Amino acid sequence: QVHLVESGGGLVQAGGSVRLSCAASGRTSSSGAMGWFRQAPGKEREFVAAITWSGGTTRYADFVNGRFAISRDNAKNTAYLQMNSLKPEDTAVYYCASRPRLALSLSQDEYDYWGQGTQVTVSS
Repeated sequence: QVHLVESGGGLVQAGGSVRLSCAASGRTSSSGAMGWFRQAPGKEREFVAAITWSGGTTRYADFVNGRFAISRDNAKNTAYLQMNSLKPEDTAVYYCASRPRLALSLSQDEYDYWGQGTQVTVSS
């Protein structure tokens, strides 16, 4: 079992930046590729970004448009999501997830482990 804990959310003004962290513990040998997803009020959870186990390949949702950057530090069992130029529509609960595969996936159905989420609120 892999336990994921997100941190770094909060209230930020439009145009500002936030860095989310996702710390993995437990059976981290089963933590391969990682992804970030988000769920806004009244909407379904959607893909934001993903990264392979090695960190060599990343993928982003179209709405990111160069504003976010996903990274990871395997020595610390931690993944990050740097979010810049935030917009009010980025307001959501952000979740990190991991899957016991080296390759990333854009589908939340292919992630086995999930964090509890961290709220990011962007004010206009």
